Order: sequence, then structure tokens, then C-alpha cells
Amino acid sequence: MPGWVTGLVIAVGGAMLLEGAAYALFPGGMKRAMREMMDMPEGQLRIVGLAVATIGLALVYFLLPRL
Repeated sequence: MPGWVTGLVIAVGGAMLLEGAAYALFPGGMKRAMREMMDMPEGQLRIVGLAVATIGLALVYFLLPRL
């Protein structure tokens, strides 16, 4: 398996781990967060999503060794 595929699988697994842990540890907080997101304008939600994705990409690019 090519190195980039292994990296992709590790990244997806890590995201699933964090997402699942958040729901398992804080179910009430996650439900409140979902309700608040439903009330946010789409443009604001899009900007927040792009900002988080950009930060994630930067973390992966600078912190992971080259595959």
C-alpha cells in the first residue's frame, strides 16, 4: 500500500476517534452544539468550516513527516 494511502487511513481513523469520543463523553454538549449550528447562517458556518479545515491541513502539513 502506498505511503499516502496509509497516511489517509490514519487521518480518517483519527478523525473518527475524536468525533466518536466527543459524542461518547459529552452527548448533551454535542446535542446543544448541533442545535446552535442549525441556527447559524450558512455563510458563517461555511467560514468556520473553511477555517477549521485550513488549520487541520496546516497541522498535517507541518507536523507529519513526509510520506
